[in-house]
Amino acid sequence: MINVDKVTKKFDDFTALDEMTLNVKSGSAYGLLGSNGAGKSTLLRILAGIYKQDKGSVTIDGNTIYDKVEVKQKVFYVSDDVEQFANMTPEDMRKMYEIFYPTFSNEKFARLMKAIDLPQNKRMSTFSKGMKRQAAVVCGLAASTDILLLDEAFDGLDPTMRINVRKMLFEAMAENNSTVIISSHNLTEIEELCDSVGLVHKGKVVFDRELDSIKGSIHKIQVAFDGARTAADFAGLEILSENTIGSVQNFIVNGDSEEICRVMREKGAKFCDVIPLTLNEIFIYEMEGQGYDSSKLDR
Repeated sequence: MINVDKVTKKFDDFTALDEMTLNVKSGSAYGLLGSNGAGKSTLLRILAGIYKQDKGSVTIDGNTIYDKVEVKQKVFYVSDDVEQFANMTPEDMRKMYEIFYPTFSNEKFARLMKAIDLPQNKRMSTFSKGMKRQAAVVCGLAASTDILLLDEAFDGLDPTMRINVRKMLFEAMAENNSTVIISSHNLTEIEELCDSVGLVHKGKVVFDRELDSIKGSIHKIQVAFDGARTAADFAGLEILSENTIGSVQNFIVNGDSEEICRVMREKGAKFCDVIPLTLNEIFIYEMEGQGYDSSKLDR
């Protein structure tokens, strides 16, 4: 279990994390969404023991991280900075991580490198950005740690590389029951890989939900009345958005669909249809309801 409790981290006058609180269950896949500068990378680096928070507490299974090597050895962090290994070969990386991580599997490293057809003894300065990122992910998976932190792991990958990385992550989660935290601004990758998601905005987690509960709780409701209605007419409902097209009104509402339609009918709705929403649409309405500019996320 990862516990982040009221954590603050500043760099000079800039507050990267502002009393952030977050809990991630062991064995789950958690997605961190947010625009650049929201605080996602800072959080991952604190979880990896690279940074130390200024205030608050961060623990893994009840243990602090920054000053404990044995806890750091349970965490592998794949940085968004793939250029830091440019002068190394994948084989150099393997030797380095093999020393630090007692759980590192040379067999798994060789198998994964072969599966994605990456040369082990070629300097990564000759690799594309996507190839460098794949090599870093392979090292993370071969380390076989309890926790894997991926910072923009799909950035710079072509469609084939994306498929390869997703496949490797699925296999790792099934094989090791690892806890995986994926930082991204791409909704599609988060939806395909994660059980839960948190939206980071200005150093805080402003939205934290399980994906299944999100899909089941937000609905598009199409209704028609004798005379237009506004959200103010439905004080008991959590209406996120509304618009009118001709005589039909569309409401985006958070709650139980049957209860929503019951209230609408009590207010005189001639009909009440529940229209399925895509996950992209759900996030847009949820985030805009909290004042977040959803155009900053890739869809």
